[in-house]
Amino acid sequence: MKISEYFDTSKGTGVLATSDKTGQVDAAVYARPHFLDEQTVAFIMADRLSHQNLQSNPHAAYLFVEHGEGYKGKRLYLTKVAEETDPQKIQAVRRRPLPAECGVETESRYLVHFRIDRVRPLTGDGPE
Repeated sequence: MKISEYFDTSKGTGVLATSDKTGQVDAAVYARPHFLDEQTVAFIMADRLSHQNLQSNPHAAYLFVEHGEGYKGKRLYLTKVAEETDPQKIQAVRRRPLPAECGVETESRYLVHFRIDRVRPLTGDGPE
């Protein structure tokens, strides 16, 4: 199964881990990645700590835990390759439109592109 198909069909909780240039780590809950192709994903990010860390350190890890029994999921090791701020492109990749009561977003949003360097299962040391 392609990794993009896995994420299209799996439900669960994801955590994106980043660190700044000094190694100070941050972890934040994030939705499933948006697949641009089988080697490239994107996340919609506000200008908060995860995004700020990526300005000085392009490496990140995304841990996805499937809902259900046991410990199933994926770990993606990522390198930031680009980012953009075009609201139309960001809206185009959203899975759900903004609720009407939100109106215009007040925070800046970024569509941050990552190369997938490695995929591993949620548990164990083996490759995918």
